[in-house]
Amino acid sequence: MAECIFADLILANGTVYTGNKNQPTAKTIAIKDSLIVDVSNNLLDKDLFCGTPKIIDLTGQYIFPGFVDAHGHLKGIGYRELTLNLQGINSLNETLEAVKKYILTKESGEWIVGRGWIDKIWPEKRFPTKQDLDIFSPENPVVLERADGHAIVANSMALDLANITSATPNPQGGFIEQDAAGQLTGLLVDTAMSLVTDLTPKPSLAMDKEAFLQGLQRNVSLGWTQIHTPGATYDDIAILKEIKSQGELLQRVYVMVDDGLPAERLLDEGPLLDPDNYLIVRTIKMYSDGALGSRGAALLEKYDDYDGNGHFIFIEEETKPKLLKALKSGIQIATHAIGDHANRVVLDWYEEALSIGNNSGLAEPRWRIEHSQNIMPIDQKRFLKLGIIPSMQPSHAIGDLHFAVDRLGLDRIDNAYAWRDLIDLGLIIPGGTDAPVEIGDPLIEFYAAVTRKDVDGFYDKGWNLNQRVTREEALKMFTIWPAIASFQEDVKGTIEKGKLADFTVFNKNLMTIPDHEILESKNILTIVGGREVFSSLGK
Repeated sequence: MAECIFADLILANGTVYTGNKNQPTAKTIAIKDSLIVDVSNNLLDKDLFCGTPKIIDLTGQYIFPGFVDAHGHLKGIGYRELTLNLQGINSLNETLEAVKKYILTKESGEWIVGRGWIDKIWPEKRFPTKQDLDIFSPENPVVLERADGHAIVANSMALDLANITSATPNPQGGFIEQDAAGQLTGLLVDTAMSLVTDLTPKPSLAMDKEAFLQGLQRNVSLGWTQIHTPGATYDDIAILKEIKSQGELLQRVYVMVDDGLPAERLLDEGPLLDPDNYLIVRTIKMYSDGALGSRGAALLEKYDDYDGNGHFIFIEEETKPKLLKALKSGIQIATHAIGDHANRVVLDWYEEALSIGNNSGLAEPRWRIEHSQNIMPIDQKRFLKLGIIPSMQPSHAIGDLHFAVDRLGLDRIDNAYAWRDLIDLGLIIPGGTDAPVEIGDPLIEFYAAVTRKDVDGFYDKGWNLNQRVTREEALKMFTIWPAIASFQEDVKGTIEKGKLADFTVFNKNLMTIPDHEILESKNILTIVGGREVFSSLGK
C-alpha cells in the first residue's frame, strides 16, 4: 500500500477545474496547512490519508482556483457599506429623494457625503447639479461622488465653503464645470474635486479599519480570495497589518500605493514581500487621465458629445524620474489610463524608461496599465512589444455601453474594451471590478467577459460582440492572469500540488451553463490558505 498523505482538510467529490493544462479536471483536493498536497481524479478514499482530516463533501459542486479581483478599492468597498450609498438607483429624481431623506437624519451644518450615483441609466440623461441639491439642503454642505470616482457634484453651501466661484481657475488635471451662462453647475471633475473634498471631515483610523473589515467580509462572501487594491497609503498598510495580526485578513491583499508621498516611501524602502503571501506591497498606482463617463478621459480627438478632449492628471517632469527609479528598485508601476491619448502617452513614457533604465530588481518589470479602455490598434501592438499588461474590468464594458458610444462615436468604439484583440495578440488580461465604481461581483464580471451584454441581456449598435472571450479565457482573467500580474504564478492561480490552497466554489458550472444562469449562480464556499473564510454549505 502506498504511503498515506498527511492532510488537514479534504475537499471531496467536487467538480474541480484546476486551470492546470496537465490535469484540467479533478474530483478531490487535499490540503495541509496552507498548501495543496494532493489533487486526485478519484473519488474520496479515506485510506489514502493519514489521521482524521476534516472532510467536506461537495457532492459534485464546482471548485475553481481562488477568484482574484485584479483591481478593486477595498476600503472604498467597505465605506460603500457604511455611508450614503447611491449605487443602483434608477433615476435622478429617486437619487435626490434618497439624499433628501438622508439629510433629515443629520444635524444642521453636518457634511453630507455620498457616493455611487451614475447617470448612464437615468431617464433624465443628465448629471445632477447644485441647483437640484440646493432646494432641500440650505443648511448642510453636500458632496456626492459619481460612481467612477472621478467627479463630484456639490451644493452651493459646499462650494461657498471652498471659496469656489465662476472666476476660480481650473486646476491641473481637472475642471470646474460652468453652464452656457458661465454659472457653476456644482460639477467638479478629477483634481478639482479636492477643492471641496479636502474640507470634508476625515474618517478616523478606526473608521478606516471598519471599512476594510466590511470590504473583506463582503468580498469573501462573493468568492474573492485576493484583491489588488490601488491607491493605498501607509496608514492603510498599517491597518491591514493589524488586521492580519488579529487573524481577520480574510483574503489576500496586493497593495498599490498612491502616487505622491506613499510612492516616494516605497521607492526608498523597497517592496514589502510577505512570506505567506497575504499582504504584498510592491506597486505604485499612477493616474494619467480621468474617466470616460465624466468626460475626463484624455482623447486624441474631441468627444462626440462634448467640446473637449479630456485632460491629463500626471505631470511629465514629476513622473518620468519615478519610472526610472522604480525599475532600479524592483517596483511595479500600474497607471490608470482610459482614453486613447492617455494610453499612448503612458506607453511612450514606459517605453522611454524601459529603453534607458537598468532593471536590477526583477527579471521583468510587468508594468501595468489599469483599465486600458480605448486603445488605437497601433498602440495595442505596443503592449505586446513592451511587455505591458492591460489590466481590465469586464463590467465597465457592460456598464459603459449606455453612454460610451455617445462619448466616442461608432468609429472609436471599435477600439474600446478590446479584450479579444488584445488576447489574440498574445497578451494576458487580469480581470478586475473597479468596485465600488461597479458592483464588485465575480459572477457579473465573468458574465460580462463572455457575453459583453448588460445584466438584462441588452447590447446596442457598435457594441462589438466579437470582443467577447471564451469561458476558459474568462476563468484565466480571474485566476492565473492576476497571479502573473502580481508575480505569484508559482504559488497560486491554478489548482496543483504545492500551490496555495485558495478556492472558490460555486453551485453551478460556470464553464457550461447558459449565459443567463451565470448571474443566477451563488458562491457557496471560499477557502484562503486552507481556511474556510466563507461558507453557506448546508444553509
